[in-house]
Amino acid sequence: MRRTIFALVLAYLSGSILYANFFGALFGVRERYAESADRNPGTANAYTYGGFLCGTLTLIFDLMKGAVPVYITCRLEPGIQSWAMPLVLIAPVVGHILPVFHGFHGGKGIAVTFGVLLGLAPRLRPLFIFAAVFIFLSVAVRISPHYYRTLAAYLLTAVLMMTSGVEGWIWFGFLLATALVYIRMLLSREEKKKPEVKLLWMR
Repeated sequence: MRRTIFALVLAYLSGSILYANFFGALFGVRERYAESADRNPGTANAYTYGGFLCGTLTLIFDLMKGAVPVYITCRLEPGIQSWAMPLVLIAPVVGHILPVFHGFHGGKGIAVTFGVLLGLAPRLRPLFIFAAVFIFLSVAVRISPHYYRTLAAYLLTAVLMMTSGVEGWIWFGFLLATALVYIRMLLSREEKKKPEVKLLWMR
C-alpha cells in the first residue's frame, strides 16, 4: 500500500510542475500567456510567446514529467496494487490540470498525456496510436480549430485502444484521462468557434 500511495503522490506532484511557467519566466514571457485565447500555461503558448527554445524546453519537460513517474511505477508494478495502475496513468494529467503548486490552475494536459504513454515503454503501442491519430487529424482529415481536433483525437484514440488489444488498465487509464481533458477544455474560457473539417484533397 505504501508503494501505491508513493506512486500516486509522485505522479501527481510531478504533473503539478508547470514548466511553461518556469521557462516562460526564464525567457520573460510568462505574463504574455494571459494574452492568448485560452490563457493556458502550456506547450503551445510557450512556443507562441517564448519562441522555439522556450517551447521546446517546455515540451521536453512536460513529456518527462508524465513519463518518469509512470516508467518508475511500471518497474515497481509487482508492488503496486492493480486498481491503482490506471490512477497512476492519470495522476500527472490531474497534476498538470490542477497543479497544487500553482493554485490549481493549470494547462490542458495534452503534452503530459503523450509523456504518460511514453512512460509505458516498452509498451509503446498506445503512444503510437495517439500520435498517429493526431497526425491523421492534422494532415489527412484536418479538424480545426485545434480545440475540436484535440477532443476528436482523444475520443478516437480511446476507442482504438479498447478495440486493438491494448491492456485493460492502460486503455481504462487513458479513458479517464480523456474525461479529464474533456472537462478541462469544455470549461476553458477560450472562444468555441464553429468546427471545420477539411479532407487532404479539398485544400
